Amino acid sequence: MDDGHMHHGGMDGMTMTPPTPPPSSSSSSSNGGMGHEMHAMMHMTFFWGKDVLILFDNWPNGDIGKYVLALIIVFVMSVLIELLSRIRFIKPASNAVASGLVQTVLHVVRVGLAYLVMLALMSFNGGVFLVAVLGHAIGFFLCSSAFKKQPHHDEPYDLPPISC
Repeated sequence: MDDGHMHHGGMDGMTMTPPTPPPSSSSSSSNGGMGHEMHAMMHMTFFWGKDVLILFDNWPNGDIGKYVLALIIVFVMSVLIELLSRIRFIKPASNAVASGLVQTVLHVVRVGLAYLVMLALMSFNGGVFLVAVLGHAIGFFLCSSAFKKQPHHDEPYDLPPISC
């Protein structure tokens, strides 16, 4: 039954076809009728450069100023993730219900930021990767014992570290 075209157990016979564009009421343009349906290619390997889409459609899309802003935003989000994981915001003698609500809000913000950084990393841009890792490193360092007057190893954090 093998006619030379069927392949089993792998991706040998799979071809990638572009999605069918939605019908458009506008007439075809000079680029072969594709109009606005063509989008930037999604990279599946690391690459360098400002021609990237991060989190939003058409952003920064090659604009160097927006690319730098995107890198700063990813860096700040990475620092905030570490700060939220390691700084005490709740006093030990606080009301249990209020403490639970504050912990829940902090957890939601931290997880939301972590997911946004992960999604930004899925752009496979080398600059985004470097600023995300650098942001986590700086955030961790700022919370390390180097900046604390008296390290308290016996006090738990408000939120457990993400690695737990």
